[in-house]
Amino acid sequence: MSYRAAVRGFWVRLAAIVIKEVVPLMRDRLSFSLMFAMPILELLLFGYAINTDPRQLPTAVIAADQSRITRTVLTALANTGYMVFTHHPENEAEANALLQSGDVQFVIRIPSDFTRRLIRGERSQLLIDADATDPMAISSSLAAARPAIDRALRNDLVGPLAEWAGRDDAVELVLHRRYNPEGKSRLNIIPGLLAVIVSVSMVLMTALAITREREHGTMETLLATPVRPIEVMIGKIVPYFAVGVMQTVVVLLLAWLLFDIGVEGSFPLLMLGTALFICANLAIGFTISTVTVSQLQATQVSFFVLLPTILLSGFMFPFRGMPQWAQWLGECLPATHFIRITRGVMLKGSTFEDVDQELVALIIIVIATATLAISRYRLTLDATAKPVA
Repeated sequence: MSYRAAVRGFWVRLAAIVIKEVVPLMRDRLSFSLMFAMPILELLLFGYAINTDPRQLPTAVIAADQSRITRTVLTALANTGYMVFTHHPENEAEANALLQSGDVQFVIRIPSDFTRRLIRGERSQLLIDADATDPMAISSSLAAARPAIDRALRNDLVGPLAEWAGRDDAVELVLHRRYNPEGKSRLNIIPGLLAVIVSVSMVLMTALAITREREHGTMETLLATPVRPIEVMIGKIVPYFAVGVMQTVVVLLLAWLLFDIGVEGSFPLLMLGTALFICANLAIGFTISTVTVSQLQATQVSFFVLLPTILLSGFMFPFRGMPQWAQWLGECLPATHFIRITRGVMLKGSTFEDVDQELVALIIIVIATATLAISRYRLTLDATAKPVA
């Protein structure tokens, strides 16, 4: 055989193999579409939704002093763009409740002798309590507070207050980082990581449930049994539910042994939220298994669903830093509400009243996803039963 013929044969065989791979790929429209949809989704989320410098954070103010200097200080903090005064609690208990429930990110306290101390030539104090469960969300805000106050007071420190003009220590800024005094990132990551671990495992495992039956040819055998669709669905989900509970217990145990992160609040409350969260993810995975025809497709769609869960739930990036449309999408994800529950119960000692809205949101998501999963499963049974008939 000549050299030219050998080269020609090589290219012919190579082209045949390439065509053999391209044709099935083009026929698998779902997988082909996801190849382009995934990078587009990542680009949009990272380009528009992710923001590591959140602004307009809700802030509560308790101002016992109503002088012009107090108004100047509050205006300076608002003008930084990091704080927006949304609550004006009447007492300390109400302010602490707002901070613990997550309704506000900061509580600013101005004592009644704030201006009087300056007049007497003493340094005044301004107290800021911050919800430090997410250190990234508050770092820029607290860093901008001191210089903003110093600049704003230079115009008001006149007359008997002139001795403080131009000084950077007229007001002592007392920062209290609640729930995470040392600003350790692991206190924020590990409770959120529990949500990600359970999401990935539950969605992936259940997404392969029906597709595995279809690929192995056992769906027809299953249809021949007197078992009802709802019974099949529950029977397939129960083992994975048990796995999810065991995963949660293992993660909590390791968090306590390795990182000294315990559960400050009610453990039964945490497990209630965990049970609802597992059910929601099982229903999502089951729905995915009914719209895909192979385990490869099920895996691809699962990762397509899990990507927004990781990016838009507040696990990696501050939730309040995202634009409004991204926050709306994030509110539809079960991980968003579960992360708030885990961080609240584990770090803040939140009670049922603090997380009741998140539990209600999870219940709604469970009902919606379970309804969709059951309806899709019935359609899957019908589509599978037709060829058998």
